[in-house]
Amino acid sequence: MEKIEKYCIEYEKPKVTLLQESGLGVAEIAARTCYDSFENSENACIKHAMEELDTEAINNIADSDLLSNLAWVHHHHSIIEHATLSYLIQGTSRGVLQEHARHRLQAISVRSTRYTMSSVINAFVASLESTDSFTFFLEKILELNLFVVTDEKYLAIEIKAMHDKLYFQYERDSSFITNAIAKSSLPFISECKGDSQTLYEAFQMGKKKRNVGDGFKHIVSDNWKVDMVVTFNIRSLKNYFDLRDSGAAWFQIQWLAEEMKKVTPKKYLKLIDKKYRDA
Repeated sequence: MEKIEKYCIEYEKPKVTLLQESGLGVAEIAARTCYDSFENSENACIKHAMEELDTEAINNIADSDLLSNLAWVHHHHSIIEHATLSYLIQGTSRGVLQEHARHRLQAISVRSTRYTMSSVINAFVASLESTDSFTFFLEKILELNLFVVTDEKYLAIEIKAMHDKLYFQYERDSSFITNAIAKSSLPFISECKGDSQTLYEAFQMGKKKRNVGDGFKHIVSDNWKVDMVVTFNIRSLKNYFDLRDSGAAWFQIQWLAEEMKKVTPKKYLKLIDKKYRDA
């Protein structure tokens, strides 16, 4: 992932992969169903669709004069809702996730904090066996590469806050350890007394407490990395790119929109982005 400096802090840009595209054929079929104009299609598989349906050919058409005309002349965008794209997004931030969720018409599945932060809690509990709890915790969290920020001085501030919030909770909650660590791993604490590294390794190799985040996700900041899969129909994707691939958008979501556009096939961009209309 590319590293870039913004406001004197280094960040990682997200990585985007196109997982699936539905093709333009279904959208043209939908449009021609409305107008009963199959015979006018330049695509043979569309022209003869009502007599002989070749779904593979329909899903592989590269262009559609009708869709272009509806999108750019008549601004009839509801038709292109029948075309969809799915993206795998790796390494964006929870701050971007909050912005992303404002786009109503999308399907979105996000890496769960609740089920995926056991390594953080393992590092904290193991750090309690160290004479310098924070330094041990800092070292382990940095190894996990959990943030879009890459500036280590800034990360030390972030991670110190995480450590302090966990320690605050630990001092006040007599059930902290049993809530944090899988039952089968609890004996490691007495077995590795005074040895944070060995205890951490034992926790990591042991059973994960899958819902550990329920009691501890309050420690997470907007810089926390998330992975997600999003699916947009093309009309909604147009709205997303119009708003987010713009100098007015927050820089982290601009980066994501840019990376999504890079992997979006031109046949879709020609219907939703003027820069690609005649490409």
